[in-house]
Amino acid sequence: MTLINFLCSFLDRAAMKDPEMGNGSAVGIKWYLSTLTDVEEVKMVIRMLPIWATTIIFWTVYAQMTTFSVSQATTMDRHIGSFQIPGASLTVFFVGSILLTVPIYDRIIVPIARKVLKNPQGLTPLQRIGVGLVLSIVAMVAAALAEVKRLGAARSNGLTNDPNSEIPLSVFWLVPQFLLVGAGEAFTYIGQLAFFLKECPKGMKTMSTGLFLSTLSLGFFLSSFLVTIVHKVTGDKKPWLADNLNQGKLYDFYWLLAILSALNFIVYLVCAKWYVYKDKRLAEEGFELEEADEPTCH
Repeated sequence: MTLINFLCSFLDRAAMKDPEMGNGSAVGIKWYLSTLTDVEEVKMVIRMLPIWATTIIFWTVYAQMTTFSVSQATTMDRHIGSFQIPGASLTVFFVGSILLTVPIYDRIIVPIARKVLKNPQGLTPLQRIGVGLVLSIVAMVAAALAEVKRLGAARSNGLTNDPNSEIPLSVFWLVPQFLLVGAGEAFTYIGQLAFFLKECPKGMKTMSTGLFLSTLSLGFFLSSFLVTIVHKVTGDKKPWLADNLNQGKLYDFYWLLAILSALNFIVYLVCAKWYVYKDKRLAEEGFELEEADEPTCH
């Protein structure tokens, strides 16, 4: 946070008039000086970067729901009566969780939060993101425990060396991790979008969407990067992520994500506590962002 404060104080120099410049024309001054509005807008974006960075890990967890969780499902008993559901169809619980969480939040959580927190919005955008991050941690713990149970069933039935055999364990053991990540997305997605739209300067609203979407792409990139690192570190003898999941240690990868998410959440709490919302900060500084015809300097 000290670095962010230093950068913001350093940017103030961009609107300070150098006495050696003399009394040049306004056009000339614009080439050397930035307006206070320009400086404050850039400072706003810089202050948002710690929050932006600490939300990336959520989408890394999210990426597992369409990759390894689906791979787990394909090895398990997917029968409902005589019908066998596709492994990827478990994402319906993911989507259903999102659709269920939103009305629960609006109808139940918001009224309670208004009374408890004395906030007309219920939860602030940063609080929503925090809830989503916590749910992602719990989801990875649930995923690790489900994988331990799945591997136990594979060993007890002698299916460790047969990746194509169906493990006699219901695929619905994986449902909790889909539900938790889905609920987490409902909180994180809405929280991020509200935060970036609210806190980005008026002249940089399109950047707010870019900042939000970049966390998704970087989250998937980080997921691929972690998989590559885990492959290199664990090697071929005792791989965590083996081609045959029954011989791997996917649960360790989930535990790794849970630990990284927990550490990230601690950093997020520090960043969220440090962050002051735009309206409050500008009110305390007595500064109002306005479009000016002439550069305003100090």
